[in-house]
Amino acid sequence: MKKALFAAAACAAVTAAAPALAGEAFVGVYKHDVTFIGDAVGLGAAGREDGVDVHLGYRTDRIENLRWLGKPQVHAMVSINSENTSNFVAAGFDWRIELGQPGGFYLRPGLGLAYTDGETQLPPANAPNISDEERARRTYLYYHRIDFGSKVLFEPELALGYDLNDRWAAELSYTHLSNGQIFHQGKNQGLDDAGVRLVYKF
Repeated sequence: MKKALFAAAACAAVTAAAPALAGEAFVGVYKHDVTFIGDAVGLGAAGREDGVDVHLGYRTDRIENLRWLGKPQVHAMVSINSENTSNFVAAGFDWRIELGQPGGFYLRPGLGLAYTDGETQLPPANAPNISDEERARRTYLYYHRIDFGSKVLFEPELALGYDLNDRWAAELSYTHLSNGQIFHQGKNQGLDDAGVRLVYKF
């Protein structure tokens, strides 16, 4: 049911934007909850959940009126997990930075906000006066689910892209979710997604 709702939201967003024949749509496949990126930069990673994430999204053209913000694009996306654990929707800004001549390689940093249906504030497994069955349930959740701390999260991302032609581009992409100790004080087990996405320019 959760997957169906997230997929419906994504389709509605892309369908609403498409008639304008502007901007770009993207679809990506990601490894869910990877640990190598967080370990490499010293942020750590949860490493508790499995599966593959499918990202579906849309980006506007550059917003000329936001010159003071570097003329960003606005992105909106949905992420659906194959194991039906932590799905999320996100929206924010990103910037295309050319690496050399336009039409070749580029970087795309971004920052947004996300909402997840994943777990938050899991109950402690060592609490007193709980049954063995409940203790086992909580212990399983501790080792197999990310505790995001809050439903609302920051969504920084970074991609390295290449224009295949005037219509299509491919991107190596990294997306992170975290409460940043701002939306919640305490648990901050973030999510790292790493994968590839295909971009179609309207």
